[in-house]
Order: sequence, then structure tokens, then C-alpha cells
Amino acid sequence: MAEEKQTKFDVIVIGAGPGGMTAALYASRANLSVLMLDRGIYGGNLNNTATIENYTGFKSVKGPELAEKMYQGAVQFGAQYAYGTVQQLMVDGEWKKVATDMGETYQAKVVVIATGSSQRHLGVDGEEEYGGRGVSYCAVCDGAFFKDQHVVVVGGGDSAVEEGTYLAGLASKVSILVRKDHLRAQPVLQEQAKQHQNIEFIFNTSVTKINGDDKKVQSVDTVNNQTHEKGQMQTDGVFIYVGSVPMTKPFAGLGILDNQGWVKTDSLMRTSVPGIFAIGDVRETPLRQVATAVGDGAIAGQQLYHYLQGK
Repeated sequence: MAEEKQTKFDVIVIGAGPGGMTAALYASRANLSVLMLDRGIYGGNLNNTATIENYTGFKSVKGPELAEKMYQGAVQFGAQYAYGTVQQLMVDGEWKKVATDMGETYQAKVVVIATGSSQRHLGVDGEEEYGGRGVSYCAVCDGAFFKDQHVVVVGGGDSAVEEGTYLAGLASKVSILVRKDHLRAQPVLQEQAKQHQNIEFIFNTSVTKINGDDKKVQSVDTVNNQTHEKGQMQTDGVFIYVGSVPMTKPFAGLGILDNQGWVKTDSLMRTSVPGIFAIGDVRETPLRQVATAVGDGAIAGQQLYHYLQGK
């Protein structure tokens, strides 16, 4: 007789990035039954990050390597892991029900939302049409396709400059188009980028359209935000880093989101719904880093134990 699949847990962690894996570690170490649910491989955005230089304990570590180490730690005390995109989170008394696209419904008394955020799109003509055919949001994933070619990076923050630097090791030329007259990236990232002679920064410039030949990207239309002069730049690829949007659609009916879709919590990672916590990049927070996600996960892991103990 086949063993019945477990669908009831003390804790369900939705999302297996750094924060989610940390929460699962703390909860399972407290002898709670824990399920981590994720729509893809554990690690989240770590898997799209070439090198991390600002996480304590490592001088430098590759994103996927850190993800693997975190996962091994997360499951060592019995936490389980399952694939599935969460469609809805429902509250039924003290129980929370989590429905996935795999047709499964799991239940737990505590849910930790750790779904993170995704890259914001520009919303210009050609962006969706050429997705996967020259338009990308992940240099680590797609950079190798542009070896010895010219690529455009759109954005002026940490991600744009960091990923532009990564691409400089592959592409013949990297043009970083910055909407404002200055970079928002950390000074250390700016200095690293400026050491590459094949990186150029073009300020006060926005992309208004992405053009191609129906097969792949060929150029971008641009506008100077000060002079309003229009232009066109030939390119083989466009990498877009213009901010993040929260992945919170399944939680819209719970009254825990702000007007931009980020989850609102207190300093103990508690939402306004008892038994529902939120951590990491999905949360309304001033900083979204691996270190802050891990810190959030540790706090939530401790607080959810107290919640279940009725303290």
C-alpha cells in the first residue's frame, strides 16, 4: 500500500530563497514539521548571481554554491521541499490552506511568505516580443549567448552595474544606459565596473523601443531625458535592471499588502493576520540583500515557534 502523502504541517514556507531556507532551518530545528514550497530550484535569485562579495563568512562565493550550502543546512533537521507555484493562500480558522498549480492543497498553522520579487519590465514596444531572443533580465543565465557581441544594460543601480561588469567578461562591449545623470550603485561596484575598458556609461538616456528582425534583437531606440534628442543604438542584446516588483498576487485578498504590493510586517516579521509571517525581498523593507533576508528568516523562525507555543 502506497504511503499517504503528507499535506499537514506545523509550518509552510512559501519560497526557498535565503530567507525561506533560514526560516525552515530555525523552525525544523525547533522540532516543528516544515514544508518549503517553491516554483523552481531552491536558492531563488542566488542562482542568477555570479559572485557574492558582501555576505559574512565568505570573501567571495558563487550564488549557486551558496544556495546549495543553505539548502543542505535547511533540510538537515527534517524540513521537506516540494515544487509548486502557489495559487492562493486561504485562512480557515487556525489553519492556513495553500493551494498550488500542481493540484495540491497543503495546510499549516503557520505560513511564512518568502516569495521574493522579480525584475520590473520597461514596458516598451519589443520587450515582450524579444524576450528570450535578445531581451534578458539575468546576465548569469544568458550572458554566454552574447560572447564577443555588443550588449546594452538598462539601469543605474547595484544590479545593473554588477551585471554589466559580469557581462564585460563575455561581451565585446557593454553600454550601460542610465536614466538619470548619476549612478545609484554602491561606489565599490562603480569602481569595479570602471576598471573594464569595454564598459561605457551613457547618462540621461532611456530606452523607448526594442527593435529586431522578428528573430532577434538588432537595436534600441533611445531618448535623451534632458535634450529630448532621439537616437538609435545597434546592439545584440538588452539586459534590463530597473527595479523589482513583489511576487504577492496569491496574497492580495488577505489585507496584508501595501498599495504597491509589498507585504507589510512589524519588526518581528508578523503580518496583520495571526500566524502569517513575511520575510526577505517580498517585505516592505529599506534593503533587499542576502544578509537581510537571512536575518528576517531567523527572526521569523523564532517568532513562529513562540506563536505556536501560545506565547
